[in-house]
Formats: sequence, structure tokens, C-alpha cells
Amino acid sequence: MYARITIIHVYPDRIEEGVKRYRKSFIPDAKKQKGYCGDLLLVDRKTGKGNSITFWKSEKDAIANEENLFYQEQLVKFLTFFPPGKPPIREGYEVRINTFADLPKKKSAKKATP
Repeated sequence: MYARITIIHVYPDRIEEGVKRYRKSFIPDAKKQKGYCGDLLLVDRKTGKGNSITFWKSEKDAIANEENLFYQEQLVKFLTFFPPGKPPIREGYEVRINTFADLPKKKSAKKATP
């Protein structure tokens, strides 16, 4: 597995708007990309700093995602959120440990039978 981290700085008063756009626009489009496995969006509401971490089956899939311009097209959707002089920074990493599968699943509420 491979992770691409995009380090961002956004206007703190626009974080909620950015999160909504990420949820409604980025995630559905990302799910259509070959090798996409999921993502995390981390934000610091006080500073406006954040990290978008996308997970890919392989480094090859993440690179292909950049070569087909999907990554760049998604960044354009968020340009107005970035203060001048604070462009996004992209980094990539091999995932060596992943414990998300170990997290307990949410139990669904059982209906009481009369």
C-alpha cells in the first residue's frame, strides 16, 4: 500500500466549507480512480493546517493518478481556500503498518422485539 500526503494551509474560517467540498466532490471522484483505497482528512481548526492522506494499492497507482491529472484537477477545486504563499505540499510514502483493520466495527443498534 502507498500513501500520498498533501500538506495544506487553509483559511481557518473556511475549514467547514472545505470539508464539505472534500466530502461531496473529492471522495466520490477519488473512488472512481484505479487503486484508490481510502483517505483521511486531518485539520487543525486554530491554524488552518491540514493533511489529506490518500491510500493507494501501489505507488504505481498513485503516480498514475497524478499523470492522468486527477490530482491536479482536485487541487484546483480548493485553490480559493489556500492563503497566498502557502501552496500545498505533496509527499508520498510506502505504508509499512496499517492497523485500521484492527479497529472495532461500529455495532448497529438492535431493534427490541415486542
